Amino acid sequence: MEISQKKSLGEMKAGRDTAAVKAALATLETAARGTDNLMPLILAAVKTYATLGEIADVFRGVFGKHTETVVL
Repeated sequence: MEISQKKSLGEMKAGRDTAAVKAALATLETAARGTDNLMPLILAAVKTYATLGEIADVFRGVFGKHTETVVL
């Protein structure tokens, strides 16, 4: 299962327009640094076959990674 998923993902990434993905992710990052509605830009990135991980990486780069505060 895992091997077939990795193969499928690799084939999808090889067949997509890398320049379009990078442009969509750059646009998403710029908007995330402002106050724009991000949902249309997320959908545009998905339509270029950007992965959830790539989109999440953009958000981690802008907003940082959440770490839960432990209260005892």
